[in-house]
Amino acid sequence: MCYNEYLLFKVIKDLSLLYEVVTITGDERGAGTDANVFVTLFGEYGITPKVHLASKSRTAFERAKTDVFRIRTHNVGPLKKIRIEHDNTGLNPSWFLDRVVVTDVIRPHLRFYFACNNWLSKVEGDGLYIRDLLGSMDPMDMPKYNKYAVSVFTADIKGSGTDADVFINIFGEFGDTGERRLDNDKNNFEKGTEDKFTIEAPNLGKVRKITIGHNNKGSSAGWFVDKVVVDDMGNKIVYEFPINRWFAIDEDDGKIQRDVLVGGSQPTGIVYSVQIVTGNIRGAGTNSKIHIVMHGTKGMKNSGKVFLEGGKFERGLTDIFTVEIAALLSPLSRVTIGHDNGGVSAGWYCEKVVVYCPFTGIEQTFPCSKWLDEKEGDGLIERELYEMVSLRQKRQKKHPWSLWIWTSDLPSAGTDADISFQVYGEKGKSDEIRLDNKTDNFEQGQVDRFMVELPDLRKLTKLRIWHEKRNPFAGWHLSKATLMKTLTKEKYTFPCERWLDTNEDDNEVVRELPALIKYRVTVCTGTISGSGTDASVFLNLIGDQGDTGDRQLVNCKNNINKFEKGNLDEFIIEAVAIGQVRRVRIGHDGKGGGCGWFLDKVIVREEGQAEAHAVEFPCNRWLDRNEDDGQIVRELVPLSDGQRLYNVDYQIAVKTGNIPGASSDSNVFVKLYGEKGDTSKMMLLVAANDLGNYFETGRVDIFTVETFDIGQINRLMIGHTNEGMRAGWFLDSVQIMVPVHGKQYMFPSHRWLCKDEADGKTEVEIYPSEILDMEQLINYEVTVVTGDVVFAGTNARVFIQIFGDKGKTEVITLESRSNNYDVSCCCILQEDVFTVTAVDLGPLKKLRIRHDNTQPHSSWYLDRVEIVDTKDDITYYFPCNRELVPVDEAFMRQDEDEEGTSATLGLEQKSMSTTYTIKIKTGEKKYAGTDANVFAILFGENDDTGIINLKACKNYKNKFEQGMINEFTVEAVDLGDLEKLRIGHDNSGGSPGWFLDWVEIDAPSQGQRLRFPCGRWLDKGEDDGAIVRDLYPAELQTELYMPFVPYEIKIYTSDVFGAGTDSDVFIALYGRKGVCTQQKHLCVNKRERRLYFERGAEDMFIVELEDVGDVIEKIRIGHDNRGTNPGWHLDRVEIRRQLRKGKVGSETTIFPCECWLAKSEDDGETVRELVPSDIITQKLLRDGTLKTTETEVEDALETHTYKVSVRTGDMYGAGTDANVFLTIYGDLGDTGERKLAKSENNKNKFERGEVDKFSIEAVDLGQVFKIRIRHDNSMMGADWYLDQVEVLDVETEEVYMFLCERWLSKKKEDKHIERTFYVKNYSFNLNEILIQKLILPFILSHPVIPYHFTLSTAMDRDASTTARVYVIIIGPNDAETDRLWLDLPEGKKCFTAGTMDHFVCYGTDVGEIKRVELGHNGVTPESCWLVDELSVAVPTKGIKYIFPCKCWLAKDRGDGLTARLFNVLDSSTINIIRKVIYSVTVVTGDTQYAGTDTNIFLTVYGANGSTEEMLLPKNEDRFERGQEDTFSLEIDDIAPLKKIRVRIDGTGSRPDWFLDRILMRNLTTEEVYLFTYENWLSKTKGPKRTKVCELAAVVDEEDMVEKTTYIIQVQTSDVGGAGTDANVFMIVFGEYGDTGTLPLKESTNRNKFERKMKDVFRFPDMLSLGELSKVRVWHDNKGPAPGWHLEYIDVKDEAMDQTFRFPCDRWLAKSEDDGQIMRELACANNDSVDLSDKTKYEIATTTANTEDASTTENAWIVLEGRKARSKEFVLENKKKKFLCGATDTFEFSSKHVGEIAGICLGHITKDGKKVKSEAFWHVMEVVVTEKELGNKYFFHCDAQIPLAAKKDQFLTFECYKSIESFASKVRNLVPVKYEIIVITGDVKNAGTDANVFITIYGVNGDSGKRHLRQKFRNLFERGRTDRFLLEMLDLGELLRIKVEHDNSSSNCGWFLECVEVTNTANSVTTIFQCGKWLDTHKADGQIQRVLYPRY
Repeated sequence: MCYNEYLLFKVIKDLSLLYEVVTITGDERGAGTDANVFVTLFGEYGITPKVHLASKSRTAFERAKTDVFRIRTHNVGPLKKIRIEHDNTGLNPSWFLDRVVVTDVIRPHLRFYFACNNWLSKVEGDGLYIRDLLGSMDPMDMPKYNKYAVSVFTADIKGSGTDADVFINIFGEFGDTGERRLDNDKNNFEKGTEDKFTIEAPNLGKVRKITIGHNNKGSSAGWFVDKVVVDDMGNKIVYEFPINRWFAIDEDDGKIQRDVLVGGSQPTGIVYSVQIVTGNIRGAGTNSKIHIVMHGTKGMKNSGKVFLEGGKFERGLTDIFTVEIAALLSPLSRVTIGHDNGGVSAGWYCEKVVVYCPFTGIEQTFPCSKWLDEKEGDGLIERELYEMVSLRQKRQKKHPWSLWIWTSDLPSAGTDADISFQVYGEKGKSDEIRLDNKTDNFEQGQVDRFMVELPDLRKLTKLRIWHEKRNPFAGWHLSKATLMKTLTKEKYTFPCERWLDTNEDDNEVVRELPALIKYRVTVCTGTISGSGTDASVFLNLIGDQGDTGDRQLVNCKNNINKFEKGNLDEFIIEAVAIGQVRRVRIGHDGKGGGCGWFLDKVIVREEGQAEAHAVEFPCNRWLDRNEDDGQIVRELVPLSDGQRLYNVDYQIAVKTGNIPGASSDSNVFVKLYGEKGDTSKMMLLVAANDLGNYFETGRVDIFTVETFDIGQINRLMIGHTNEGMRAGWFLDSVQIMVPVHGKQYMFPSHRWLCKDEADGKTEVEIYPSEILDMEQLINYEVTVVTGDVVFAGTNARVFIQIFGDKGKTEVITLESRSNNYDVSCCCILQEDVFTVTAVDLGPLKKLRIRHDNTQPHSSWYLDRVEIVDTKDDITYYFPCNRELVPVDEAFMRQDEDEEGTSATLGLEQKSMSTTYTIKIKTGEKKYAGTDANVFAILFGENDDTGIINLKACKNYKNKFEQGMINEFTVEAVDLGDLEKLRIGHDNSGGSPGWFLDWVEIDAPSQGQRLRFPCGRWLDKGEDDGAIVRDLYPAELQTELYMPFVPYEIKIYTSDVFGAGTDSDVFIALYGRKGVCTQQKHLCVNKRERRLYFERGAEDMFIVELEDVGDVIEKIRIGHDNRGTNPGWHLDRVEIRRQLRKGKVGSETTIFPCECWLAKSEDDGETVRELVPSDIITQKLLRDGTLKTTETEVEDALETHTYKVSVRTGDMYGAGTDANVFLTIYGDLGDTGERKLAKSENNKNKFERGEVDKFSIEAVDLGQVFKIRIRHDNSMMGADWYLDQVEVLDVETEEVYMFLCERWLSKKKEDKHIERTFYVKNYSFNLNEILIQKLILPFILSHPVIPYHFTLSTAMDRDASTTARVYVIIIGPNDAETDRLWLDLPEGKKCFTAGTMDHFVCYGTDVGEIKRVELGHNGVTPESCWLVDELSVAVPTKGIKYIFPCKCWLAKDRGDGLTARLFNVLDSSTINIIRKVIYSVTVVTGDTQYAGTDTNIFLTVYGANGSTEEMLLPKNEDRFERGQEDTFSLEIDDIAPLKKIRVRIDGTGSRPDWFLDRILMRNLTTEEVYLFTYENWLSKTKGPKRTKVCELAAVVDEEDMVEKTTYIIQVQTSDVGGAGTDANVFMIVFGEYGDTGTLPLKESTNRNKFERKMKDVFRFPDMLSLGELSKVRVWHDNKGPAPGWHLEYIDVKDEAMDQTFRFPCDRWLAKSEDDGQIMRELACANNDSVDLSDKTKYEIATTTANTEDASTTENAWIVLEGRKARSKEFVLENKKKKFLCGATDTFEFSSKHVGEIAGICLGHITKDGKKVKSEAFWHVMEVVVTEKELGNKYFFHCDAQIPLAAKKDQFLTFECYKSIESFASKVRNLVPVKYEIIVITGDVKNAGTDANVFITIYGVNGDSGKRHLRQKFRNLFERGRTDRFLLEMLDLGELLRIKVEHDNSSSNCGWFLECVEVTNTANSVTTIFQCGKWLDTHKADGQIQRVLYPRY
């Protein structure tokens, strides 16, 4: 490929292209087909996927018919051939195809002709219904096909012939022949015969391989093939394929299809594991034959059709196939799955296909979730499936190996046992692999071949081979085994020549090859009573160079009765040398009565070495479920200190699913794989949380496994032994905690391990879905030595706490299953050993040990405690030598925090301590509540609280009931940041089980609120049986705020009669600039209210409130006037705070009051504002003395009186009887809420038209700027229309005016009864601040753009969630937006099942989207969420991505993740309208009642089109009198703007609006447009009495559109009955938009639209549309004779003095012509430009503005148009052109090439000189303008064009934007009929009886809203297809459609599947997929949908 071709390829390759495929069906009898037809294009750069040409709804492929299809697919370059086929479904599938023509729509001169002239039929012609057709650009060319002669030799052995259908596929360097059936009517493929066939196909080049196989039909399908010979006749080469194998389900490896390489006897297959999942829906299963095709990258290579034989394909099952193909295709680009439509119930519902290639380690998931059924959905029985990239898994890579096993030729050498093997290499070992295949294996003298997958082990070192059976016939004599790596042909042979037999040789059934060494193992059983065992013992020696595997210790060399008390039993283990033995894994199976075993030690030495070299592995522990820690398998290490600490504890929590039948009686085993090695297979026999019966439904079993450190875990294998009555098991998930590493691994499984369910597997490999960090702990070994005195032991529970430099452990109970600290042991030291896991304490300092004195004989004589710390390898001794007798309880508890300390702490203590408010939510489940005593411990980074008993609940007496939230307060000192919470109960009471949902802890002094999710049972009988849990804070649910500070508030009640109160007292503190605290109630409950505020009392409160700064300017104190005697006489308030800025001491501010707060005393006020009189400061000096200073407050604020006048509006129902409350805000503070109780001038307040006056006393507010006013909606007529409020500051005499003019009503307007108003002429508006402060700078610094999200929640039972959902958008180089929270609108509580929710968020522009993360903050099971679909639209880029999700985001579903990353490759992309962001300012006039709450609509018109009508959101307080409201709007890219239309719909309580002006600013280009109106939009006010206005854009004081008068003349025809009585309407369209609907009412004639009459209508004061293009005219079909025959319409523009004629001459009548009553008429007087001739092109090139961008040489250009290609134009470089940053223009005349799709740009030397050195011209942009019509085409280049001497090097650029001129658009307006096909979905209640309307939008405009109706037909029924024919002016390429219904009739909900629109003039069909409800009660409640095209 030369350079320019390569570059051309690079530019074009990645683009998607539009191809037009035209099929011509022959004119033969029965030529048409109703099957589904598919085409695949083969080009130079690749192969397209198979494309389905027609949907069922189209009547395509009729005899002698031509059909046109448009398909969008990736560019495959110049076409070489096509494959055309059908699926043979339908009633008459046979098809006679004459020819196919394929055109590149963008470059129509690239047209390829494919002649066929043949049948595609199973029964006609040669029986092929798939054909490969060769193409050529010359229609007369007949390309040559090649012939291949195929000879098949069937072997001469018994039963070798077959009756099945045989297929062959020949693969060559240029492709493949496709599957061809080998059948020439005679009896083929008989034993010992040769069958010959001829295959015609395009030339394949050099043949590489064949795939041959059969479909297993017939009674004797098995077939033994000797070889196949292929003779390539065209290229005269013969290829031989030796095979010599069975093709049979029951022979050899069970394959009936094989890939064979040329001359290849050696296997070279790559194995693929293919899982086919059949859906779990009714009738999903099938009896058809399923096949699959796997396609490699770019689709260049494929597997050919692979028949998946032997699967069940039943509902809900997974079938697994091993497919061997002689090609590496992984990762696959797609798979094709289909069936042959045979069998009784042929239809099949495929859920998904999963393909795993061990060689690359990639597992790919291809979701389908569709029917493959000719009767369901779209009727396809074969589908192309694409990978969901976000589900791709990387697994361990494995390589294919061949294993040959030679059984010796000795008598009875064969075996019927299952043989297993394991291979070791330099890099580790393989898993244990069980050999099994279809033929009778391991027979005497036989060789068996197996394909096995092994990980990369480098050089192989040993092979272990064994069988399980110890019965008499299982004996086997193995001669040798050979392994060969398939790809590299490395070969290893392991000779054996020994028996594996319990009765021969050394009676062993395990062999290691090459066997070299014998290990002598001595097992010493302890001497404790009952220490022997009868169980089966196994042992594994682990060394530096591998291990021996688990060996059963059966053949003891010295004792018959093994493992008895005190025995030393010797065993010989033969193995390949494993180097130094490092550890011994020993255990037993736990079977038999006395299976418990006390193992003393194990001694290992190599045979023949001295005793001194023996290694001793001490154990000295029980292997017994009921003793010690209950483990029956241990790993032993050589003798040394801290014996137990060389192992790592793995805590494995296994969760069984909560579905019927999930539990299992089988034994479960697990194997962990880590970076440092893998463990052996470990049986999970003893659970740490012993629930008795393991693996029960919904339970969690926790196992602790001790083994060596394997590093980070990367996968695990888990399975069961499939024994017992109910062996099948549903495994939900596995969680592994490794405290020593501080890691927690989550392994989701959520699948059956059962022979009869899903895929029938009983063991599975799982990879971790997430690895979380947990607190890292280390192990301490604690040895407790009881003294050697009589009865030294104890029966009590022993507790220990260890203290070190870095902290302390929690209090730990030392206990195990054995009898510790034994009382009966007499006069001997007893040692009990425990492992304690705790945080790293550093060097140990002390320990505290005690017992709880609960049992008889609890006195204990403790000798000493030893603690080993392995990290530093130190042993600490803590001697004791004394008796621990019961001590006084109080003394023991002095270190535990007493609970319930009252609030008498002083301020100083309070500032040291933290108050925690704990909220505990009990779950909503049945029986969730508990009667037990609940306790909690809070752990901070510095310390913990100790046990807190949660008794005193603030809000409920009966605590912890179902669904309840209980609140507690806890004081604690210096915990630091909270890290975890331990919560539990004591299991007491009647029903102690408790389901805890979450705990929330609020710490105001730290300014954080933490949420600790739980979502689990604390119940002995549920989950894992735990009743104490450790909870950790959920990061996404943490809230941070400004920390609170403590205030000491002293309140002095006066000593006067009746001074005390028992009402609820509250206080609020104010600092400078109006900073204030919340209003704080000082008493929590009734009891406190009675106790405090007595006559003469002094009450102290310590409260935590917001920090108001250095100075407290004022306080507000009051009460609620409730209780028996609420009146209160307050003397003063003192507030003490600690000094700030690190000074020690405090400051007390005194607020005198000395007056009543009482309704019946003084002025009747119950709220007072107080200002400080004195400040007392106490400061601690350096010498330790307290210095007290008292200062008087000089400039305290004064108290002002504010006179408030409230005017109620003068309109019906304006007055209110409700209680009204007012808050006034100034820049120094606010008044707090005051009730407007007593009007000074009216007895009955707030009556219609009245003004009420009130006085409010408050501390000086400064400048008043806003008020908040509300009523409590009490009494009958609560609705209130508030006209205005006036506030007069009596002291300063300033008046503040608040214009309100709004309802406060639950029934009117927005139903609010509280409003905020700003003072008149207030300097700013909130919206504007928002724009100025937030949006604009952001947009300018780094662009922030809107993202539109739509989320569909699935219909499942638990699908909905209440969690908070977020999205993160990720672009190239991991640029990402912040977390965009999708918060639901008010009133919506959750993402409900079956709904759709829409959101708009602003986020950083990350460029091209690569991935999208969707997640939520829920962590409990209740917050699980099943997402169906996520769509992300980026309007500013004009693109929308739809991500199919269909997955759980849940902790306990699916893979356990609550966040998921979607790859953009998984999405389907649609182009939507590109939007630009404008900031819009709407100014409402300042006249009375100017504001409105009606709906305001805006339509914007620009030079390049117009927008849809948009609703401007009211947002509570926009569009009010005298306001300027600024907000951002997304507007189509139609600039420059010309005019706008504003319309109101007159709804609402205040329908009239005075619009002053609208200002629009393009935020990208900064262009500003002004639209001025200064008038009413109202039916009742103002001179115009109109609800619509059109405003011209003004830019720099110049109108963009002129005013004019339109005179419209309507000529009714001279035809019988031509006149109409109906009302006629029209819209005129022109250069600058349209006129809107014009009702033709006031005519010159009294009786309008009579036969032969001309009616004249005059529309003055209109905005001119410039040149006119079309009119739309219709009538409402009313009146006795509505039918109308219209001759023409003339429209005269008086300003331009020009008349435009629109001829019609058609009926607008339901009963005449085509029944339409709406017509579009094109303008007849546009000059027709003659374009057949030449035209001029202007070419403007812009050179890049970089240093070396310019050139001194020439350039040349070729224009590629849709009609033709121009000649080469040379852009001559005269007068210094192509300089850096310059734009140069050139003009050429040329033939007209049509719409320009691409350009070729070259860089050439002047006068053809040779190129001396490499040179480039860096061009940025090229703009081509066609001068005749003025169409412009833009090409974004930004490329360096290399200099060449000839014109053979160039670059190609696609047109990225074109602007069509008005004149050009008008030329295209010709009437066209559109066929509209509407398909209603096949789901329950899908049909509708409502009226359906459609609007079609194209590049030439829109169709208007058209009613889809037909006479006498019931339309839009479930599963039905309805067709409509509508005539309109040609819309050009269709952009989108809008489908809606009017929601009339009772069953109006409608599920629309899709709409297809065909332009009958050019046969182009556009498909608009919908697949959504239009229903007010379903999905998002919308009854209109905008659909975009899908090709």
